[in-house]
Amino acid sequence: MAQTANIKRKTAETDIELSFTLYGEGRCDIDTGCGFLDHMLTLFAVHGGFDLSVKCTGDTKVDYHHTAEDIGICLGVALREMLGDCRGIARYGDITLPMDETLVLAAVDVSGRNVLAFDLGTLTQKVGDFDTELVKEFFTAFVRRSGITLHIKLFYGENTHHKIEAAFKACARALAKAAAQTGSEKIPSSKGVL
Repeated sequence: MAQTANIKRKTAETDIELSFTLYGEGRCDIDTGCGFLDHMLTLFAVHGGFDLSVKCTGDTKVDYHHTAEDIGICLGVALREMLGDCRGIARYGDITLPMDETLVLAAVDVSGRNVLAFDLGTLTQKVGDFDTELVKEFFTAFVRRSGITLHIKLFYGENTHHKIEAAFKACARALAKAAAQTGSEKIPSSKGVL
């Protein structure tokens, strides 16, 4: 299983260099051009124990849509590359994570089936200058490219920043559990393949 994936993606909308180490120490160097997204990706790295470097130049004069989506794509591609055939990983991981008044569940199945179930309830339109609908766009792109099943569910909460922060932290913790190495050489499926 690869320890680090380095991804470059350049389109007419974004230019991204991303380095992702699944079994890291929570080190990060994030510069997306969007302060709120930088904050969320930093939390993702720290709480997952991942090493993550992201440099993105995007068409932020339009908005942050392409930046958020394309970083999700790159992160998903990196995860898929590192997991390979998923031999020897736990496969499943979940956590119920509190963030002040907010409580969010995240559950991951490294299944090869790209499914996102996403419910953070009602969010304010923006946190700072970041459109909160882009949180789902980010996770959709990440799930599609990584081939994981991810459930994010808000039990309760009031503050939009807290809801989104809890989602990123919970996703990271659940993913770290699912990707944890078990010491087995088996692929974690009764089919023998994921």
